[in-house]
Amino acid sequence: MIGFDYGTSNCSVAQMVNGKPHIIELAANNRYIASNLYAPGRDMIVNWLYQQLSTEQQLSYKQARAPQLQKGQAVLRELAFDGIDSNLLFGKAALDKYLEDPEEGYYIKSPKSFLGARGLVPAQINLFEDIVAAMMSNVKTLTENKLQRAITKTVIGRPINFQGLHGEESNRQAIEVLTNAAKRVGFTDVEFQFEPVAAGFEFEASLTKETKVLVVDIGGGTSDCSMLLMGPELSRCDSRVEHLLSHSGVRVAGNDFDIQLALRGIMPSLGMNDNFKTGKPLPNIPFRQAIAINNINEQTEFYSAKNRRDLVQLSRDAQHSEMVSRLLTVHDQKLSYQLVNNAEQAKIGLSETLSQQIDLSDISADLNVEVDRALLKQANSHTLNSISELMRETVNKAQCQPDVIFVTGGTAKSPVINEFLQQQMPTIPVVIGDHFGSVTSGLARWADKIYR
Repeated sequence: MIGFDYGTSNCSVAQMVNGKPHIIELAANNRYIASNLYAPGRDMIVNWLYQQLSTEQQLSYKQARAPQLQKGQAVLRELAFDGIDSNLLFGKAALDKYLEDPEEGYYIKSPKSFLGARGLVPAQINLFEDIVAAMMSNVKTLTENKLQRAITKTVIGRPINFQGLHGEESNRQAIEVLTNAAKRVGFTDVEFQFEPVAAGFEFEASLTKETKVLVVDIGGGTSDCSMLLMGPELSRCDSRVEHLLSHSGVRVAGNDFDIQLALRGIMPSLGMNDNFKTGKPLPNIPFRQAIAINNINEQTEFYSAKNRRDLVQLSRDAQHSEMVSRLLTVHDQKLSYQLVNNAEQAKIGLSETLSQQIDLSDISADLNVEVDRALLKQANSHTLNSISELMRETVNKAQCQPDVIFVTGGTAKSPVINEFLQQQMPTIPVVIGDHFGSVTSGLARWADKIYR
């Protein structure tokens, strides 16, 4: 049995060893694998996944995906004829392959961000289910190879709300996709636990008395808060429902910080904020769509043939045509993920330094921009305020003040965000947990409790 953090940014798994959670190395000296996937073509995903399944699962999968498998076989023959490797890549290897040539292949980052999205048609839901299943299969195989035994039981972390709107319907759809994917790749027992609650379980192991804990989990795709009653005696309870005093969640987090930093730090060098030759300002919509990697509808619109024609005209009509033509380069070379990745790496770098250089020479020779912590904070003022409101909402729902604030999630590692959180409730002590491992460890604790 394992705890499985299928995260927006990273995936990780843990099991209990001698009463303590142990996060398993999925690769050499690395406990985390980035939530990325690269395929030579989108139609290859179903065929790769089919080959990973048991004989029994292959039969049911073939019935469910017969047209897609047939189409994938045709693509396989074409790839073999051209001498192209048909394997899927995951994590950093997937990102590296995409960056080699963004115009080739199919790359997706953070598919969890799309789960429960409004307006998805059945074919899109099936695609995301297959992508999730492929990623889960890879993680499950790596885990079983490391442990040298089969893993069939898991507790998977979930946010309070996968999407901001249509909460329960979105949550139902997302949980269904995750459950179907997990069972397809061989998990016979699948349960879910709220991610902030799981993080709270890990913090609870350090408590010596009953404590009201406000858990603030700022991940890659969502920010979640839970007010929990915790302590050494309560940890022995088989049900913790009555100890969950309140919780709230919003769909703003690490991806939003990256996108907003890209918008404010990078897009002006591509013509955002420029004017038409008539003196009127250019529309911001195409610049926002270009980096909206967590919004499938916006990305579809940006990469449409019609939008390309509009971008050509926009470049002609702009006062600085050469700058706006760089946005056309983003379109033609499919550089959306690369731009946001540049911003993400800069954000990470700003945890150690006050400013960072972003190399944009792939768009235009010798082009680079500088961003700093002040810009990161300014660009994300709305996002930070949303997290502040989330904390207050959770406290108000609980109708009591926390004794301590426990902060986790990779995004919270940033000094800008950390300082902001410290300022929200200055009289209450703040404890910083394992930014990436608290949820995973807590999920392992819960798996041990419900499956033993």
